[in-house]
Amino acid sequence: MTRLLSLVLVLLMLLSAPAAWGASASVASASASEHYLCDGDALVAMLHNGAVDASEIPNSDGGTVPGAFIVLQWRGVSLQLPRTNNAGIPSYTDGRWWWQAVDPDRPDFREHRGSVKTFACSR
Repeated sequence: MTRLLSLVLVLLMLLSAPAAWGASASVASASASEHYLCDGDALVAMLHNGAVDASEIPNSDGGTVPGAFIVLQWRGVSLQLPRTNNAGIPSYTDGRWWWQAVDPDRPDFREHRGSVKTFACSR
């Protein structure tokens, strides 16, 4: 009985949480969104610092720490890419998609799927 109640509570939290997160995320990211043209299509990039607040974590370049993520809206999909802990300018990847803005006017956007496909992006 306890296990069933726990499962129901978890399911209720999962069903109700995305609506709350979406409302706060859109307000927080509205001023942090950047607009690009990537491979001929509009792309919106929204940076989120995430829930990590441990400032002692190394590599906090760009004002981000591991735990931060970027949401890319492109070609009808939303990609949420976690920040890597690579040294230098923040980069984001989920193993398939890669985003890094060494040059903020021409970010590096790639897809790794057997081979690497690079998409030309500009602000």
